[in-house]
Amino acid sequence: MTISEELLAILVCPKTHQRLRLASAEELAAINHAIERHQIRSVSGETVQNNIDGALVREDGQLCYPIRADIPILLYDEALTLSISTKS
Repeated sequence: MTISEELLAILVCPKTHQRLRLASAEELAAINHAIERHQIRSVSGETVQNNIDGALVREDGQLCYPIRADIPILLYDEALTLSISTKS
């Protein structure tokens, strides 16, 4: 998954306006591993069932926005809470 630097420079969390960055391969693997173990919930409280193709991690590392089929899902309720260690 690639996102142009120009687009990445303007993407922010819709709730806090913190900057977003593309998750590294290691972070994505850790997130998907946690999803497979039913340890990741969305902000709305639902357990995430399906692996994601990529993620945009919020500056504070507490949330990420999933990327599915090359489309970033920038809806706050769809953001994933990161209670696992995924920081690079």
